[in-house]
Amino acid sequence: MMEGMTEGVKTLLGNPRKAIIKISIPMIIGMSAQMIYNLVDAIWVSGLGADALAAVGFFFPFLFLLMALSTGIGIGGSSAISRKIGEKNKRDADDVAVHSILLGILISLLVGIPFALLSPQIFSGMGAGETTEMAVSYARILFAASPFLFFSSISNGILRGEGDARRSMYAMLLGSIVNIFLDPIMIYLLDMGVAGAAWATAISIFLTSMMMFYWLFMRRDTFVSIHLNSFRFDWRIIREIMKVGLPASAIQLSMSFSMIALNLIVVRAGGTDGVAVFTTGWRIVMIGTLPLMGIAAAVTAVTGAAYGARDAEKLDTAFLYAVRMGFVIEMVVAILTYLFAPWIVAPFTSSSGSARIEGELIDFLRTIVFFYPFVTFGIFSSAMFQGVGKGINSLTVTLFRTIVLTIPLTYVMGIEMGMGLEGVWRGIVMGNSIAATLSFIWGKWYVNRLKKLYCSP
Repeated sequence: MMEGMTEGVKTLLGNPRKAIIKISIPMIIGMSAQMIYNLVDAIWVSGLGADALAAVGFFFPFLFLLMALSTGIGIGGSSAISRKIGEKNKRDADDVAVHSILLGILISLLVGIPFALLSPQIFSGMGAGETTEMAVSYARILFAASPFLFFSSISNGILRGEGDARRSMYAMLLGSIVNIFLDPIMIYLLDMGVAGAAWATAISIFLTSMMMFYWLFMRRDTFVSIHLNSFRFDWRIIREIMKVGLPASAIQLSMSFSMIALNLIVVRAGGTDGVAVFTTGWRIVMIGTLPLMGIAAAVTAVTGAAYGARDAEKLDTAFLYAVRMGFVIEMVVAILTYLFAPWIVAPFTSSSGSARIEGELIDFLRTIVFFYPFVTFGIFSSAMFQGVGKGINSLTVTLFRTIVLTIPLTYVMGIEMGMGLEGVWRGIVMGNSIAATLSFIWGKWYVNRLKKLYCSP
């Protein structure tokens, strides 16, 4: 047994089925809170008018870049810590945590400072026009907050890596609640406009960071111990983090690219109404697949610990149990979505301007339901590869699903075959389903190979 084992570490090293459930539930709750915040934030900003929405929209690619980099390093650190826990190597787990935090802060400064200084030229060059000043004021606040964003995201990954999903959930809940509370105050009551929305986000990130700082540096009741005074730079640890972290960041960016490409195809197949159907419908899809995101975080942590312990049976059990659980959940989501599609779309089509897309939105939901259960196989295969440190495998799985199959299929069925929007929706379902199934076969083959390797004399 390792010295200073916490409940989270005991969970990781214990029954894999219980570990998947115990880590998944808090992550699903925390991610749900974040999704609610994103919806509420969009509603408050939309009240400022089209210029404010445009200003926020111009910053979105840079926000996505910051999120992709910070999330990637967080996943890389989380995966490495789980493997070190499985190896019962606390010293290296501590080193991973320290290196992850310092690496994240360094990258946040290298990215945030130049972008903040050059934001007037950047947004002007992007065609922001009259909204340039508003976009700059919004962007500079969040670029300045980027070190706290990175620290919060990476600290969250450290907690997930040691199986402490409960505190990870508390951090996500704090950030979401504070942001929801501050948005109307900063935007309207203090009359700060779009800058108020940025300040609300920055303050929520700062408070979340302070909560993490208290747990990791002051209370010190986490499994990993962070001591900056004894820090020694180690390229081996950096490589351990980045072999999963860089592909994880690339996954986030590739998904953004695929959504842009799909939007372009949808415009050609169904015009602006098609885009309205797709963007609105995809928000509903993201809510429907939210449980998978929480379970995926558990898969990475539990399979990582099993891999570090060279326990292929436990790794296989965790992986297959998560797949079965996710498949059942998404089958239920699919059935309910199909049956209640008219009621689900009602809040999005209640105004006179959006009522005309009601029928097409219902068709979208009733076609895309076949996407839900099959995507489980791809998401969890990717998460398992991240857990065992095979970041390139995880990236390959995602690229194959989003870029190689889905985009060409949607184009051929929607445009070349003249099936219109119905063809695009079917292409999304077909591309994701085929790729996810093949990814699962690859993942299962890899796990079976580990079982033979670890059992061989």
